Amino acid sequence: MLELIVISTLNGVLFGMLLFLMASGLTVIFSMLGVLNFAHASFYMLGAFFGFQLSRWFGFWPALLVAPLLAGGLGAAVERFGLRQVHRNGHVAELLFTFGLAFVIEELVQIIWGKSPVDFRIPSVLDFPAFTIFSTNYPAYKMFMLLVSIAIFVGLLLVLKKSRVGLIVQAALTHPHMVGHLGHNVGRIFMLVFGVGTALAAVAGVIAGPALVTQSNMAALLGPILFVVVVVGGLGSLPGAFIGSLLIGLVQTFAVSMNGSLEGAFGPLSPTYAQSWLADIWSVTIAQIAPIMPYMLLVLILIFRPMGLLGTRET
Repeated sequence: MLELIVISTLNGVLFGMLLFLMASGLTVIFSMLGVLNFAHASFYMLGAFFGFQLSRWFGFWPALLVAPLLAGGLGAAVERFGLRQVHRNGHVAELLFTFGLAFVIEELVQIIWGKSPVDFRIPSVLDFPAFTIFSTNYPAYKMFMLLVSIAIFVGLLLVLKKSRVGLIVQAALTHPHMVGHLGHNVGRIFMLVFGVGTALAAVAGVIAGPALVTQSNMAALLGPILFVVVVVGGLGSLPGAFIGSLLIGLVQTFAVSMNGSLEGAFGPLSPTYAQSWLADIWSVTIAQIAPIMPYMLLVLILIFRPMGLLGTRET
């Protein structure tokens, strides 16, 4: 039991930090631009495929640096030549634009790299066990993923809360005309913020690609849960996204490892109900409902605290 708790906690924190790497970029974009980017997970997928291709040509470490820059450049171009043009038509037009962009990116990835998973491997320098717990070897690459996620979280907090750049970016959202009168290019600020947000998603793709499966549907697999994270944590709240990511990562990881059910806790149903629909619910295990538990948490959050854990209600 102790081994299960320790290993599940490590895996849950790791999965949660991977979610945070993606959610951080989405949160930055929403908090600064007020845009909920449905194509954000697609830039995560682009980062993984860019990283795979560049690692074949130049190695993993150059790919880790260049792939997010490429994805961030594409994101900046999307904001400048696409999103900015539909912004004048309101948030519905922005949502439809990013929703359609997600399909376009997925089709392009399938055309270039195909639908089958690609052979994106862990770099040899990190392909060894970092430590052993209860006869279980924990990979060094997973620890590397965890350290990168923590470093990005700390760096974002410092930039947004303590630096002059963060002050200008936040002011540009609420008082764009005043920022413009002070000599700052507001349009360029928004473009850079969108580019940085997509680059953060690409970083998650590059480091998660070798550990997970790099394939053309990876955006669809993690995209929905990404929005659960930002809503649970609170839209626009970076600390909220951090807490929400860890919470969902731990909940889902522990749920997968648990085989308990109502039948195991309270015994089998009486013959009267054994053939009814209640029997299916009575015998289902926690592991079987693990994929829907984050969405159950989302429903509870929306009922009892619609602004999220650390979000603030607009007045």
